[in-house]
Amino acid sequence: MANKSPNSDSRYESGLSKTKANYTALTPLTFLERAAHVYPNRTAWIHENRSATYTEFYERCRKLASALHKRGIGPDDTVAIMSPNTPAMLESHYGIPMVGAVINALNYRLDAETIAFTLDHGEASVLLTDRSFSPTIKKALKLCSVEPLVIDINDTPSEGGELIGSIEYEDFLAEGDKDFSWRWPEDEWEAIALNYTSGTTGNPKGVVYHHRGAYLNSIGNSMAWQMTDNPCYLWTLPMFHCNGWCFTWAITIHAGTHVCLRKVEAGAIYKSILENKVTHFCGAPIVLNMINNAEESERKEFEQIVNVMTAAAPPPPAVLEKMESSGFRVTHVYGLTEVYGPVTVCAWHKEWDDLSPSEQARKKARQGVAYNTLEGLAVSDTKSLEPKPKDGETMGEVLMRGNTVMKGYLKNPKATEEAFKGGWFHTGDLGVMDPDGYIALKDRAKDIIISGGENISTIEVENVLYKHPAVMEAAVVAREDTKWGETPCAFVTLKDGQNTTPDELISFCSDNMARYKVPRNVVLGPLPKTSTGKVQKYILRDRAKEI
Repeated sequence: MANKSPNSDSRYESGLSKTKANYTALTPLTFLERAAHVYPNRTAWIHENRSATYTEFYERCRKLASALHKRGIGPDDTVAIMSPNTPAMLESHYGIPMVGAVINALNYRLDAETIAFTLDHGEASVLLTDRSFSPTIKKALKLCSVEPLVIDINDTPSEGGELIGSIEYEDFLAEGDKDFSWRWPEDEWEAIALNYTSGTTGNPKGVVYHHRGAYLNSIGNSMAWQMTDNPCYLWTLPMFHCNGWCFTWAITIHAGTHVCLRKVEAGAIYKSILENKVTHFCGAPIVLNMINNAEESERKEFEQIVNVMTAAAPPPPAVLEKMESSGFRVTHVYGLTEVYGPVTVCAWHKEWDDLSPSEQARKKARQGVAYNTLEGLAVSDTKSLEPKPKDGETMGEVLMRGNTVMKGYLKNPKATEEAFKGGWFHTGDLGVMDPDGYIALKDRAKDIIISGGENISTIEVENVLYKHPAVMEAAVVAREDTKWGETPCAFVTLKDGQNTTPDELISFCSDNMARYKVPRNVVLGPLPKTSTGKVQKYILRDRAKEI
């Protein structure tokens, strides 16, 4: 039968239409409204010696919305915030969109020039800023052409910094009404958040999220993690990063407790896990490495299983194996800023429980399958879009499509069109699809090494280096070679107190992988990173040229 488009002549359309009774725009703001109604006295957030119930959390968010409304902030306005993981940052994810405005959570690791660019590009009307970042913000504001209303967050005065705004956050809330009737989006396609990519060159691109996508990816997170009622979630992941991978909203679905953490340190993580009985947290592999290599004085014994969701750079199996042996249950996900954070998960199969720990870690290191809320995931030829064979060997570009793909790049139609070419979002990541339909990343398209006509995955070489007991971090790039065209060059950071030599690491690689994949050069020292903790391989490629 041919597919037919719905029309007014259809018996399922005639006399039937969308009304307030049967259709409502999706928005994650409803998660908070429901949690406050069903569990009014449950603890919503904890921050040092402060806490708030869900009733108080909801009231504070409505007061923020009300105060913004009184200052003339509404639909299409941008409200920026520069803050660590504090209650103000969490509340902004609800209070700002409650008036139809768009939250722009700023990456506090960026320099003043980049912050100034994002404030101007996003046309921020209001800026909430933690006092600890006042030197950077003062410099940025001098470079800006916009003049936002500046509100100080006086969260931890002992950390220094000055108050540079016209009003302090708590005083600003006091201007608002706790019973404020917040604005429901007229259309779920309306923007809810603006996030900037941490590009390695040029100005960052503004990624626009809508209410529908934020709602659905929050649910996708919940399903991927199989979350149940009242989780206790530790904020190790910066809330500025894809709005905390949408967990700012997802934890509230389950009326869970948000445990705020200003600084991500191994001792503070272990302390909070023990004292707050933390059940969940997210982090890049660098955070897992930090936990794995914590000093004995920082470690704490805890009884509960702690669920960890990790993404960003593909985690080495050796890191995953060590986490699992220490009482952490790791779920591996994958995504990008352009898709609201994680959208694929290495969904676990019960029969894999019988595999050896190392084989379990190898399987878990894959990026897996699409969330229930992502409609399309493929490994295909970049130009023709033809799917690559499911053989675990043939590389193609990872493509995605669905409701949890961004609206596009703000004020950048050319980049948006390029990203959506052929009806798919092009990730720029190269991967393979295994026979079971699970994907595994092999490299960024620009990072693949071609040596003597053979493709070498830098991730594969890095995974071998991570198995060496002295290696803390490893990054591999291509180095020009007169004979082979390119050969692998490794940059390695050693663990504290550990010693090894480049020759020993090269020998170790020779014993654990094909000879043509072995690095010809190994350089010891710290790795350059972006503001979100990703290794800056373009800098390493420049360094490799000097060897």
